[in-house]
This record gives sequence, structure tokens and C-alpha cells, in this order.
Amino acid sequence: MNRKQKPLVVITGAAGSIGKSLADELKHDYRVVGLDLVTKGTDFECFECDITSDESVELALSRLREGYGDHVAALVHLAAYFDFTGEEKPAYKIVNEEGAQRLLRAFQDLQVDQIVYSSTMLVHEPVEPGELIDESSPVAPTWAYPQSKARTEEIVLAERGGAKVTLLRLAGLYDRETSVPTLSHQIARIYDRDIKSHLYSGDTRAGQAFIHRDDMLDLFHRTIDRRAQLPETCVILGGENRVVSYEELQKSIGSLIHGEDEWATIAVPAPVAKAGAWIEEKSEPIVPDDFDYGEKPFIRPFMVEMASDHYALDISRARQLLDWSPQHSLPDELPEMVAALKEDPYRWYRQNGITPPHWLTEAEEVFDDPERERNLDEAHYRRQFQQNIWSQWFNLGLATWLITSPPLLGFTSTAMIVSDVVSGIALLALSLLSLSWKHGWARWACAAIGCWVMSAPLVFWAPDATAYLNGTLVGALITGLAVLTPPYPGMGLLARRSGPDIPEGWTFSPSSWFQRLPLIILALVGLYVSRYLAAYQLDYISGVWDPFFGSDEIARNGTEAIITSSVSEAWPVPDAGIGALTYMLEILVGVAGTANRWRTMPWLVVLFGLMIVPLGAVSIYFIVIQPILIGTYCTLCLVAAAAMLVQIPYSIDELVACGQFLRRRHKAGKPVLKIFFTGDTDVGKRTDKDDFEQSPYAIIREMLTGGMSVPWNLAASGFLAIWLMMTPLIFNASEGLVATNHIAGALVLTITVTAFAEVGRSIRFLNIFVGGLLVLTPFALDASLIQTANNIVIGLLLMVLNVRRGTIRNTYGGWSRYII
Repeated sequence: MNRKQKPLVVITGAAGSIGKSLADELKHDYRVVGLDLVTKGTDFECFECDITSDESVELALSRLREGYGDHVAALVHLAAYFDFTGEEKPAYKIVNEEGAQRLLRAFQDLQVDQIVYSSTMLVHEPVEPGELIDESSPVAPTWAYPQSKARTEEIVLAERGGAKVTLLRLAGLYDRETSVPTLSHQIARIYDRDIKSHLYSGDTRAGQAFIHRDDMLDLFHRTIDRRAQLPETCVILGGENRVVSYEELQKSIGSLIHGEDEWATIAVPAPVAKAGAWIEEKSEPIVPDDFDYGEKPFIRPFMVEMASDHYALDISRARQLLDWSPQHSLPDELPEMVAALKEDPYRWYRQNGITPPHWLTEAEEVFDDPERERNLDEAHYRRQFQQNIWSQWFNLGLATWLITSPPLLGFTSTAMIVSDVVSGIALLALSLLSLSWKHGWARWACAAIGCWVMSAPLVFWAPDATAYLNGTLVGALITGLAVLTPPYPGMGLLARRSGPDIPEGWTFSPSSWFQRLPLIILALVGLYVSRYLAAYQLDYISGVWDPFFGSDEIARNGTEAIITSSVSEAWPVPDAGIGALTYMLEILVGVAGTANRWRTMPWLVVLFGLMIVPLGAVSIYFIVIQPILIGTYCTLCLVAAAAMLVQIPYSIDELVACGQFLRRRHKAGKPVLKIFFTGDTDVGKRTDKDDFEQSPYAIIREMLTGGMSVPWNLAASGFLAIWLMMTPLIFNASEGLVATNHIAGALVLTITVTAFAEVGRSIRFLNIFVGGLLVLTPFALDASLIQTANNIVIGLLLMVLNVRRGTIRNTYGGWSRYII
């Protein structure tokens, strides 16, 4: 048969994926002409046609008639608008309904034998598992897209003119590399081990029919071939006669991708799932665009309502009229579909219109074979987990300890007994879950229980010292064993598999043990002091030691007076106990991670910094108010405050490095919010050496000086600050000047010690401002000549001394320009 003798088939939406495939399927038996809004990429003749425009449709049909005549064997109408938001969009009416009406009215001027309309099985009312839908089943679509399809079917029937009409109601389309969104997103969730891959709000026995692309094309071909034998109007369902339930799909996909025969699917009550989907959808606009590359969440509230909808098809009419039956089945094709995903994950995501997860986008740039790296990373993670699984078993033992400790240790507080027993039972269940490497969330839940166990004696003012000791030690062990043993839960693939130890442009790692050990040692000092003071506040001991400061109250020294003052007792829990808890958490956070945690665990670095810098400022504030509001000092409080103050310069360089890293990721267009919690790769130097391979002298030197230096001018400023704080004891100054000098001295000391950190050196300029205030204050207050001279001299010295920067031994990338 030559070209002129072949019947003419016109396909709308011909430049789309299905249109091109159908044209290729039909070209040997028919002359194929396409109509589409954009015609690029077609290897057959295709006319531009906008079905929302009368002029465009008229022009396209004029060109069609001119080139191919008036006779059209079949008009296949594929062009349609579709989205998966569930919302009733104007395009459904403008494109699908009005567009179809405009197109078919224009074609009435031609001789059209058959109109084939591509519809969907979703126009039917869903059935229960075990039941089948046939062509006579009720038409009751449940959401916007199939509702529009159902209305368009009515328009096609009304505007058919003299042509026959066949409505093909098709199942969900798939092939080796692509599938309908519900299936492709289900595969993607499981591939990425998304927590939502384990949650489902509907009947897991329910499922929907699918149709392979090749079978669909064959169905269209047969429908056109047999147009003469088909009724004037005809509805035909097309899909596979075997429906795979959601549960079966979960297990099959999990097994094929991850080699796990049982993919746990947890039932979520529909109201809870709907509320969660609504919150995720509504919060999306206020989330930074780079959180997920601007992609809206796939699961919407309307989908939760349809989670139990079942679509199983009776395809006997297709067999009877077209002698058609599917030659493929989804269970048989799934292995090839997963193979296509693993061959090129990034391409698979893009082909299916899904934004690739961040790790995959980066892995595509970093690794030659992202899938291989993912498998290697998972294998390494599981190996590490098995090597350290003892920690989760240990937590199981601690759970039994908590349950039995109240009677064994003689607790007298009902609240503490209930707290420890309930915490122990919860820890027992969560520790059992933590024995699986897949349940990283359970490890975090165990850590939360550990934090509560440490806090409970303070919340309930435990009357037993054993309860306080037990809570501190057992809670710290639970927290540490849960999340501080490798592999660290929540860390991303790229953070684990690639990237440097030393930030770009830096000469050392701010997260090295040399940087953290001084912090941990100082935190231990603060812990011991704070627990000793808390023991007095909780009435475990009758007094506390203070060798230097007395009190106006005969029976109490300075320390006792301060920790029982109205300022301390204003707290609902022992304030010294809060300090002890903070120091303990600081120790736990300090030992977590490796020398690259500035990029692998940004959230932890920020948490560490928040526990040191702001709380250090709070400690200084309390030291400042002690003599002013209470009239005395507390020796041990001064020791704890000094320990906290010295931690500040050791911690801020890690915060700076982490901030620079997140800024670099943001500038590179990466999802910073997600990276904040999972880490990422970066540019910079990798050392791959043990921090402690050096000599003891070198180790101690680096611990004391890493990222820090003490220029003589800053050392002098520190002595001046201490002198200022002591002047009330040396000079018989007025009350106003005493308070001013005390506050100024504490402020200068805090600024100076912070400026010991090279990255924070520029903060010293604040001392110039304080120095200027010191020069002026004596004139505003009742000060003697010697007191005035003292303040003026110190103020001027501070202003002069803090102009000099001092030597900076290290480099800090882009931050170096701020060190002035």
C-alpha cells in the first residue's frame, strides 16, 4: 500500500510522549498527521494548533485539508490538561472541555469516520477489593481530573457529528522507564527510604489497574483498525486484568531495590494523614525554595481520601470487540523498571517528572556511578551499625535498670518512681526497635528519653540524692549510646562518602579533637561545680564550701547566700541543676562526630554553639548581678562562669566554618535547610589521619592554641577588666560607680576572652566603646579624684590597646577579610 492509499489518522497532542509513540505505532498502516501546541521533536508532519483558540484551530484544519484532503479515518484526541494537585483548575474547562468542543465542531466540516477519545478508568466509581469495574459501572469520578474527563466524554458524544465515537477508558500507564505519578512516586519514596514510604492511610489490599505502553498502543491500533465493525458509540476499558495491591507493590519494590522481602507499612489513621498532608502542603510556601528545589509535596489531602479506592477492570469487552488482551503485567515488568532506575537514577527521576533528592543530584556530579556509591554507603552503614549494635543492647539493659532502680535505690518520690518506670518501659520498646539499622528515628527517641531522665530529678525536686545521681548517669549513658555511637543517624550519603575535613581556605579543622577537648574538660569542671551547688539546693547536703566570700547572713557564706537568693529561687527548678544539665549535654554533644562535623552535622555544631555562647553570656550576667543585687560573690559560681567563658573562643571558629559551609551550599543552589540536618559534601582539604598520632607536647600545644592566640594587648585588656571588677574592693567608691565598674569589667573580660579566638578578633573593637564610656562615667557619678583618674586611665588604655589586632597565625577562607 503506497502512502496516498493509506487512511489518514490525525492525533492531537501528537508531540507528547504518548502521541509520538502512537504515531510510530500507526505509521506503517496509516498516514499520520499531528496537531499540537508545540511541534518540535516529531519525525512526522505536525501542524501547530492551540485548541483554546478558534483562529489556531481553523488555520491548522485549513492546512490539514490542503495537504491531505477532507477524509479522516480516525481522529485520536489525546490533548488534555492534567495535574495532581486535586484542585479544580481553570485549564480543565478551557483546555479539556471547551478545547474538545472547539476542535470537534471544526472537524464536522471534514469527513471523519471515527473519533477515539483517550479517557481514564478513574471516571468510574471505585469498588471494593475483590470487585470489578466494567463499562456499565457508575460514572462517579472523585476528584478534579477524572471529573473533567467525564465532562469531556459527554462533549465528545454531543459534538461527534456523523462520526463514530470510541471512548477508551485507560488504566494507569507505565513502561520500563516511566509510570503514572502514583506508582513512580511510590518507587521513589522506597528508593530514597523516605519515612513516608512506610506510612499509608488506606486499605493496603486496594490497588489500581495498570496498562503497559505497548499494550495501550496496540489497543489504539486495534480500535482504529476495527472502526468499521465497532458500534456508533462505544466505551472500552483498557488495562491489565490482574491488580496488584498497595501492600504487594510495597513488598515487591522494597525487595527489588533494597533486597528486603518485608517492607514495613504502618497504618496511619486517615484524619492524622490528612492533617499531616495539609500541614505539609500549606507550609510549603514559607519553606525556602531550596528546601526541595521548589517541588510541592506529592501527597495531598485529597489523595488521603482516595487511599482505599480500588480499580480492578473487567476487560471482556476489549477481548470481544477488539480481540485485545494485555501482553504485559506489572509484577513481571517491575524488575526491569527497577533496573532502569538503578542504571541511571538521576535520569529516571527526571523522566518521571520527580525532583531528584539532593544527595542524588550531588552524587551525579561527584560520582561516576551514584547507584554504586549508594549501595556501598548503605553496606558501610550497616556494617558500622552491626559493629556498634552493642550500644543498643546496652540501652536495653539500662531500660531494665530504670524500671527496677526505684525500689533498689529506695526512691521516696512517687513522681520519680513513675517517671523512671515509664521511661524504662518506653526505652525498652524503643531500644528493641533501635536494633534495626533502618530505625534511626528510634535512636533519636531513645536519646529524648535519656534527656528526660536527666531532667526529671530537677523537675520533680527529687528528695533522694540517689535519684539525682541515677538520673544524671543513666540519662547521659542512654543519650550517648543511642545517637553518639557510629553510624550517626540522619547523616546524608554525600556527607559520609565525600568531602574534606578542613574547610575551604582554612589551615586546620575547627571540629578536631584538639578544638573540642578543651571544651569538654571545661564543661566537666562546670558540671562538677554545678552538681555540687544543685545538691545544696535540693537539700542533699547541709552546706557548701566558699573560702573567700562571706555574707551578711551569719549562718551562710557567699555561695550559700547566692544559690538560695530570690534570684535563684525565682526559677521553677534548681538553677544550678539546669547548669549541670546543660554542661552534661554540652559534653555529650562535644564528643559527637568527627573532624568534619562542621559539614556533616551542622545542626549539632549550631546546638553546641548555642549551649556555649548564649549560655556563657547568661553566666556572665549572673556573675555581674551577684554583688549588685545580692551583695556578695560565690567562689564556685565564679569558677563555673570562668569555665564557661573560656569555652566561647574555642567554639566560635566551628560556628563560623559551619556558617561558611551553609552559605557556600546556598550560593550553589542547594537545599540548605535539608543540608542543615543531613550534612553535605564540600570543597577543601582531607587529612585522613588520626588527630592523636602526634607527640603529647604537640597535642597539648594544639589543644591550647588551635584557632586561638593571646596578643599582649588583649592580655593587658583582660588584666584591666579584672582590675575594674576589683576596684569596688580597693576604693571606697559610690554605689553607682561600683555597679558601673563591675558591669564594665565583666563586659570587657567577656569581649577580650572572645577576641582570643582569631575568627572573633574584630569583636575587640567593642572594648574601645566600653573604654569611652569609662572615661565619661565618673563625671556623671559621685566619684572622688582618684576614682575618676582610675576610670579615665583604664578607659584610655582600653581604647588604645584594642586598636591593635595582633598576629593571626591561621587562615579562615572568606572570613579572613573580617578579621581586622
